[in-house]
Amino acid sequence: MIVTDVQVRDPRELLGYDLWVRTITLMLRDKRMWDRVMAERVLGQAVGYLITAFEVWDIEPGMEIGCGELVDEGVHALILDTGNYRAFCERYMGEGRFLDHIPEIDRRFDGTVLRTAAVIEQHGFAIDWPLWERDALNCSPCAPGQKCH
Repeated sequence: MIVTDVQVRDPRELLGYDLWVRTITLMLRDKRMWDRVMAERVLGQAVGYLITAFEVWDIEPGMEIGCGELVDEGVHALILDTGNYRAFCERYMGEGRFLDHIPEIDRRFDGTVLRTAAVIEQHGFAIDWPLWERDALNCSPCAPGQKCH
């Protein structure tokens, strides 16, 4: 049996120290019931989710991935800081490229959240399963058929 080491990607490193600290600070400002540990867990999963979405954009155009409400809090913290989000998209997708956020009104109940976590894990990110399992039955509102997250 051959065992290979898998390099786990570090969301803090991929986001960059300054933006990591800024986003955590914004999350703690807006989520008063959260502590730093929770904010960092959620943001780490959100970064893994977004980078995976960037990576599957061209390779797997039919793939619909989406996170649950809890991880989406980290996604929204990044998106709302629009200038930094735009730069983050361009860093991983290429100059002038941007990943839209086009939510549906109603959430889907089709298992998207846990399938998405598995895809993110396949892309080299450690999954904080309790954060994903929390919303396993209340799935992503990402619009089906849209190239969005």
